[in-house]
Amino acid sequence: MGFSNKSKLLIVDDSAFMRKLISDFFDGNLKIEVIGTARNGVDAINKIQQLKPDVVTMDVEMPEMNGLDALKVIMEKCPVPVIMLSSTTINGAKNTLNAMENGAVDFVAKPSGTISLDLHKIKEELVHKVEHAAHVSVAKLKKPIGHKNISTKFANDIIKKREITPMKNSTTTKNYKIAKEVNASTRKNQWSNNSKKIVLIGTSTGGPRALQEVITKLPKSINAPILIVQHMPPGFTKSLAERLNQLSNIEVKEAEHGDVLINGKAYIAPGGSHLKIKKLNSQFQIILDQNEPPRSGHRPAVDVMFENVSQFSEFDKIAVIMTGMGYDGSKGLIELKQKGNTIAIAESADTCIVYGMPKAAVETQLVDEIVDVDDIAQTIMKYLP
Repeated sequence: MGFSNKSKLLIVDDSAFMRKLISDFFDGNLKIEVIGTARNGVDAINKIQQLKPDVVTMDVEMPEMNGLDALKVIMEKCPVPVIMLSSTTINGAKNTLNAMENGAVDFVAKPSGTISLDLHKIKEELVHKVEHAAHVSVAKLKKPIGHKNISTKFANDIIKKREITPMKNSTTTKNYKIAKEVNASTRKNQWSNNSKKIVLIGTSTGGPRALQEVITKLPKSINAPILIVQHMPPGFTKSLAERLNQLSNIEVKEAEHGDVLINGKAYIAPGGSHLKIKKLNSQFQIILDQNEPPRSGHRPAVDVMFENVSQFSEFDKIAVIMTGMGYDGSKGLIELKQKGNTIAIAESADTCIVYGMPKAAVETQLVDEIVDVDDIAQTIMKYLP
């Protein structure tokens, strides 16, 4: 009887060994019950229609019908949240980003190729992502990029009145008091067109789609550099940067140690490195830090970037927190607001694939604007000269 509350998982992989290994990860899991397996994309589509799972894990590379082709059919015929399992090859990374664009919730990189004997290394990550994906709204996954969503005027009305009560588990009472004082002093009347600006963006689950929605709408003439932290393993951030660069008016690149910040250019933190900046004469340079440990399990972490940039009073900051699990960014946001002029923008619950990081940011009481992902680029531009 206890099974009724569990989310149902279908595992899709052409390797019997991998199907067994992934099934074993969920033995005794209180939230997830494995209800079946499938050996390729065609089999997966049939099983989804027959077994009606709440969530699916699917290998990207399979014979007969690969994960990417299967995903497109699934999202059209029988939509369900899907976590892709991907190899870390350049091709694997490109296919994975394609899958995210086509509606996959998230992905997990296999530690060593198609059949990973050491898959246990990613057990915790996979289980965690599956548990969360089971509750993601399929309507949001199917929503084509660029589609207009319902207005979030209501949310902004609330924020203007500052009626959101802080959650105990997110920000301490002390931080909440600081937040109220800080926010009162950092309104738009201190926002000067003469000072340098920098845009800081943090995102996680659902981020590649959200970034495409935002970065492709920024004009080439944008008068600020853009620093981006997207939670992703090494290898995938390079593919993401290349993809966004092809689609955007601005230049987008994976950040390299020593890069000089240039207006109209976006720098994506590489997987495995925290993204920081330092001043050298009159220029600002990027530092990639692999020595500082991961923060809340992430390297790069949004908090680390926010905290580092908060030290530079030469910039007014526009901090943007978009879709993602957890609360990365909210601690750094408090520092940004305490130490200088910062406008904070959070993606609304209406468009987030996972409303975790923006929710934690909103609970600090320091967010100036809550907007749908479609309107974030326009909102950023509003605060730039």
